[in-house]
Amino acid sequence: MPEEPPQAPDPADAPVEIPINGELDLHTFRPAEIKELIPDYIEACLRKRIHRLRIIHGKGTGTLRETVHAILRRQPAVENFHLADETAGGWGATIVELRPDTPPRSR
Repeated sequence: MPEEPPQAPDPADAPVEIPINGELDLHTFRPAEIKELIPDYIEACLRKRIHRLRIIHGKGTGTLRETVHAILRRQPAVENFHLADETAGGWGATIVELRPDTPPRSR
């Protein structure tokens, strides 16, 4: 019996390169990924001394927004957060202020 040719990797499993610029758009991620993604992104921003973030979660039903806010409440580096104003995405985005004195975790 002939051997089957190797399967091409699924593009959905490929790592996604995220620019660390203070803006995180969650539209390209699966909801299950954000529980690790948001804390990791906060850490990356702290390493770059970025202390103001905009997380774009979309308007939708509000489920993802509530999940994002629950994750942010558990992050010691988060000083405060609030929904963006209309110029920054309204209730489809959250503005996050990080504590400037929070050192990033060592890796």
